[in-house]
Amino acid sequence: MKTKVLFNDFTPVSEKQWKQKIQFELKGEDYNKSLVWESLEGIKVKPFYSSEDIISENTIPKPLTTFKITEAIYAGNAEIANKKALRALEKGAESLFFTIPTDTTDLNILLKNIPLNTTIVYFDIQFLSPEYQENFKAFEHKNNAGLFFKTDILYNLCKTGNWYQSLEKDHELFLALVHQHKNLIIDTTLYQNAGANFTQQLAYSLAHANEYLNLIPEAQLSEITITFKITVGTNYFFEIAKIRALRLLFKSVALAYNIPTDCKIIAVPTRRNKTLYDYNGNMLRTTTESMAAILGGADAICNMPYDAIYHKTNEFAERIARNQLLVLKEESYFDKTTNAADGSYYIESLTQQLAEKSLILFKEIEKAGGFLKQLKENTIQKKIKESAQKEQLLFDTKLEILVGSNKYDSSTDKMKGELELHPFAKNKPRKSVIEPIIEKRLAEELEQKRLEVE
Repeated sequence: MKTKVLFNDFTPVSEKQWKQKIQFELKGEDYNKSLVWESLEGIKVKPFYSSEDIISENTIPKPLTTFKITEAIYAGNAEIANKKALRALEKGAESLFFTIPTDTTDLNILLKNIPLNTTIVYFDIQFLSPEYQENFKAFEHKNNAGLFFKTDILYNLCKTGNWYQSLEKDHELFLALVHQHKNLIIDTTLYQNAGANFTQQLAYSLAHANEYLNLIPEAQLSEITITFKITVGTNYFFEIAKIRALRLLFKSVALAYNIPTDCKIIAVPTRRNKTLYDYNGNMLRTTTESMAAILGGADAICNMPYDAIYHKTNEFAERIARNQLLVLKEESYFDKTTNAADGSYYIESLTQQLAEKSLILFKEIEKAGGFLKQLKENTIQKKIKESAQKEQLLFDTKLEILVGSNKYDSSTDKMKGELELHPFAKNKPRKSVIEPIIEKRLAEELEQKRLEVE
């Protein structure tokens, strides 16, 4: 019996033919005004895409494995943090991200009974101390461990406005730590949380990384593993494309330095769109954001508890956040492929456009003296503020909707007695080397007004 090829019965339809059919159905309405919308980055989104929209054959590097469910743990108390880590691993977490605030944290207690030979562990070290981090070497050698370290001096500068000690001393200690551990986590979460658009997020992430690539001795570059920590929002397809574009852009820069073109990506939900009122809506947002991170190809996803902006860490919210990822991975089969977005003309087109626009901005930054110079001149901060103000205007005029905040809000919601943490931006003037980049949520001013009248 001869097998019939189904699609041979259909004649190809060009993009022009599709557009003509759509225009006919619009009955005189303007195609561009009715069906094409423009993002804050200047990307015009069409109602349909075809193979004719793919103008580049750039191969996007893929993650080598499916994503790891990652648990974030604050290690102010090593014993408590260790217990939380062991419980998280028992309940489904696959990797850990410890934040270590001071050098009083006892590593022997913190890492006790954690299977370091099978568990990837990330560390956010919030101080510079090669002596303290020497202690990790014993664990790495003894347990064949995969330990990754964030000692991101530029992130600290952007967030606080100051170096840990000074530019020269920070650079000296940073180079010692990179030489010691052969890996580097670049934290770019600040940009989206402060209101940067997609093009800015990518360009600033690339320029941020490039500062380090210029600083690290050439002989050491090929030995270093680069990891980006990024935020993901609810603009679903744009976020998928953003992660793919980041890999593509890093590949281009890596080729210029003749270093490995692969990078790792840790994704966390953005704080920008999280709300105080109707807080359960945050679970829907973080689910969408986690899905986008998975489809975009993140190596690790560290979900945010729905009440993280106003509650201290608690077992219930952490369990819900972890279970969101478990459901996506184990019950929704998101772990069965690492390239689910391949072949989508829309996502491929967005990836190309974001990469191209971001590369142009990156080149402008480098031509102007580089990322650090632009920070000192307040150019980066100014551009992020401008983008944040545009997005804020969309929120204030209800063109950008956060359900439960600026639309369909419930007057019965009361939050004044629930606040365990200060949920609003802190912007107290203080002496600093540069103007810090301030994280701010879209709903803050609206929420403050509601709290005043409760």
